[in-house]
Amino acid sequence: MKVLIVDDEKGMRLIIRKVVEKAQGFEVVGEAGDGELAISLFQDKRPEVVFLDVEMPGCSGIDLAKKISDIDPKTIIIFATAHSQYMSDAFQVYAFDYLVKPFKMERLNQTLDRIKKLSEPSEHYGIDKIIKHEKGLEKLMIKNKEGISFIDSKEIVLIQREENNTVIYTNSDSFITSATLTEIEEKLDKNQFFRSHKSYIINLSLITRIYPYGRWTYIVKLKNTDKDALLTHEKYEDIKKIFSL
Repeated sequence: MKVLIVDDEKGMRLIIRKVVEKAQGFEVVGEAGDGELAISLFQDKRPEVVFLDVEMPGCSGIDLAKKISDIDPKTIIIFATAHSQYMSDAFQVYAFDYLVKPFKMERLNQTLDRIKKLSEPSEHYGIDKIIKHEKGLEKLMIKNKEGISFIDSKEIVLIQREENNTVIYTNSDSFITSATLTEIEEKLDKNQFFRSHKSYIINLSLITRIYPYGRWTYIVKLKNTDKDALLTHEKYEDIKKIFSL
């Protein structure tokens, strides 16, 4: 997995780099000491994992995490900082972990081990109940570069926010629109579609698995696609109520 390290202290970047490079399956693809360079490197290198300090020149780590999440919400963000008071803010942006300096190298290795295990989840939550819902709109109309597209709502698997656009994935196609997730959500049957995360809407009837992804986030697997979605802890509790789990 590709790793980006962002910290205004060169010594701390070096410490994290040494630990990461010794861990199997990880590659450090860049370092940055400020937010502007960090975003540039992120867009260029597209790392799966980003280590962030909280207090840095030009942009706080919390704000930087929000920008990174807007580009790719599945990025694994780990805060490594001397400031424990920002922990609640960090988990508001769905941080995977929060390391308080000075931390032991063993603690950092534990975090890396947890990341590696994500690709082979040993525990998951199956959902196999049938959803009964009232008939909603059968067609979703969206505006895009090609003009206007009409999408059969029953064919929609998930809807994802990707780099200032919204992508609608169906059983056999995908559609890009500038409409926001909120605008699309308002047009959909709320008994069928569920806002699982700020960047995702999922078709409840196509959920096959849910499993943990960090402390406060889950991954949702769906039928008819190799794409998956993020689910916040709060929304996970809502889904359990929907399915009476």
